[in-house]
Amino acid sequence: MKKSINDLGDVKGKRALVRVDVNVPLDENHNVTDDTRIQAIVPTIRALQEKGAKIILMAHLGRPKGEWKTEFTLEPVAKYMSKVLGEDVLFVKSPVGEGADKELADLKDGQVALLENIRFYKAEEAKDDDMTFAEELAKLGDFYVNDAFGAAHRKHTSTAKVAHILKPAVAGLLMEKEIRCLSQALDNPTRPFTAVVGGAKVSSKIGVLENLIDKVDNLIIGGGMAYTFVKANGGKIGNSICEDDQIEVAKAIEKKAADKGVKIVMATDVLAADDFSGNGTNKVVPINEIPDGFEGVDAGPESQKAFAEVIKNSKTILMNGPVGAFENPKFAEGTKAVLQAIVDATKNGAVSVIGGGDSVSAAKKYFKAEDFTHVSTGGGASLEFIEGKVLPGVAALDDK
Repeated sequence: MKKSINDLGDVKGKRALVRVDVNVPLDENHNVTDDTRIQAIVPTIRALQEKGAKIILMAHLGRPKGEWKTEFTLEPVAKYMSKVLGEDVLFVKSPVGEGADKELADLKDGQVALLENIRFYKAEEAKDDDMTFAEELAKLGDFYVNDAFGAAHRKHTSTAKVAHILKPAVAGLLMEKEIRCLSQALDNPTRPFTAVVGGAKVSSKIGVLENLIDKVDNLIIGGGMAYTFVKANGGKIGNSICEDDQIEVAKAIEKKAADKGVKIVMATDVLAADDFSGNGTNKVVPINEIPDGFEGVDAGPESQKAFAEVIKNSKTILMNGPVGAFENPKFAEGTKAVLQAIVDATKNGAVSVIGGGDSVSAAKKYFKAEDFTHVSTGGGASLEFIEGKVLPGVAALDDK
């Protein structure tokens, strides 16, 4: 276990250097269009304010690749955060050097400042072991807090290197919750434990599938990656997405599951379309008999029932990836049905964790975050955590 801000002693008047993830979408007028990530860090900010610390937030926006680009400035985010917190957030235009010292000199206890986009500096993402930039940043704080789970899989200066210099280095409340919920699901699940793994490609989820087979009772495989498994078993998949170079991998995963007594649940019927826009012919067919000119785009009604039945009888559910091309409302029924089953199971006492990019988008599109036990804020980070990889931003924090 890692130390969190709850393990800190008296920090009144001390400067908290806090790495947060406020990589939020902005429209063409630089207005925040989804503030989920901002809302998620509020508890950590409030807790540090209660302790009387001065709060200096550092974050990134987009991928400016080490160059100052106005479209990636965090200034509109600072303005938006001022509204959310109900108090002025000081925007610091120069994160390091004399400029930062001057701008931060009068920071009061409990006051919040946000540094300009840390990725405007090439040294932030540098792969080398040079600690110069980390030392510059470390001068800004008296202790370090990482609350940016969404960036914890990056071995960057602000997410990992600073934590080796500035001590204590602890997790924020969001980071603590992410680690706790994902760890509990993976390492200490109430059984039966079911994982729903979807998405387009087997190749991007090999690590996830391999790690989960050692932990789950049931593995529901959906989305585009299912067609590689169908083809591996001799089925006809028409024009469906398929990675021919992953067919042997799919067979190996099925064998490993069989050896471990893990039940793989695959769609039996799918909605197939001859036009990915959904404006052509869409029809339900057996998954292993998709006609030429058609591609599978969603789980069919029988599959939805089968998936829901398995989920309903589970006590821990982890979802990583949708089971259809839900971005098109015509192809969203399967993913909706799976999420509805997870919501129902959660109401009946199951622990549910939605981890990773597209499944989080789908969950937020059709339901509220409160309908699940935990909705992860980190796409790539939760994916790597579920794969069993060590996240540099977590590893660098102090152990309890």
